[in-house]
Amino acid sequence: MTENGIKRHTLIAWMEDKPGVLNRVAGLFGRRNFNIESLAVGHSETPGISRMTFVARGTDRDMRQVRTQLDKLINVTRIEDVTYNDPVMRELALIKVQATSEERAEVMQLVDIFRAQIVDVTLDSLIIQIVGKENQVNSLIELLGNFGIIEMVRTGRVAMVRGAASQTGVVDTAVPVYGNGHH
Repeated sequence: MTENGIKRHTLIAWMEDKPGVLNRVAGLFGRRNFNIESLAVGHSETPGISRMTFVARGTDRDMRQVRTQLDKLINVTRIEDVTYNDPVMRELALIKVQATSEERAEVMQLVDIFRAQIVDVTLDSLIIQIVGKENQVNSLIELLGNFGIIEMVRTGRVAMVRGAASQTGVVDTAVPVYGNGHH
């Protein structure tokens, strides 16, 4: 928790896979003057439903308001704040690093330590893939910065609550799939 009760929240929204839905969800954050720190969207286990995981800073009250507003969007079928549910969270990064033949062994050693993978090799560079917790990804990026990062892309956080079904916490008011009354 930071000052004034502001912290990073991880929210998941399930939505119909239709044009413009992502734009409406992102626009809602902009109108409420919240910055989305990371955003990852992809297909879910349900055909026609996409899953959006996003990270934003705010108080618990701020995030309840955001969830209430998201619930009003017609194509959003479910919203869950998993911040307090001890979720499994991961991030993927691809990092292109300068590496001379003399530096390659040192870079490969770092890759092994972080359980990352080298997915492409050229005479003067390597592309490294890492999947892990955000702090692990940040640490590897910091170390690889000493060799010269040419290019990098990160997915942002993806999260899933442990167990067979989502377990809603005290501050969570998730609505069931198709339970928001808009269908």
